[in-house]
Amino acid sequence: MNKGAQVAESGAEKARPQEQTRFVHRYLASVLALASHRISAEFHVEVRKAGLSVTEWRILGSLMEAEGETVGDLAELAITKQPTLSKVLPRLEAQGYVTLETSRIDRRQTLVRITPKGTKLISELCDKALAHQEKVLARLGPNYADRMVGLLRAIITD
Repeated sequence: MNKGAQVAESGAEKARPQEQTRFVHRYLASVLALASHRISAEFHVEVRKAGLSVTEWRILGSLMEAEGETVGDLAELAITKQPTLSKVLPRLEAQGYVTLETSRIDRRQTLVRITPKGTKLISELCDKALAHQEKVLARLGPNYADRMVGLLRAIITD
């Protein structure tokens, strides 16, 4: 039995019997949301220590290693409603972390790009996020963790 299966089995043994059969613990969307909430909450402590809100972290993190995003695409990537994004972006622009410009292709759209200052701010946090992810996934064993991440990417790929 692989380590990932052992972890899953030992977790099931520790769970109360009714938790094993409850809908909320069998429904993939619920289990993913619960896992995401727990993992994110652990890391958001680091985000706040860096002086950022969770929304600012998601925005800047979504812009890393990209040529820029439209506001609509950025809202989806950053898991943020567009009206919220429209309030936060001018503040990030004023701080010099992003630039906002009208798209040359479609003048109705705004293109958001991270600046070198924004990259400098967020790079260390991205490294910490990946280290946190590694720590979380280490509980599953390397093969199981890689497979899980690959399967989740397949689910979210259009």
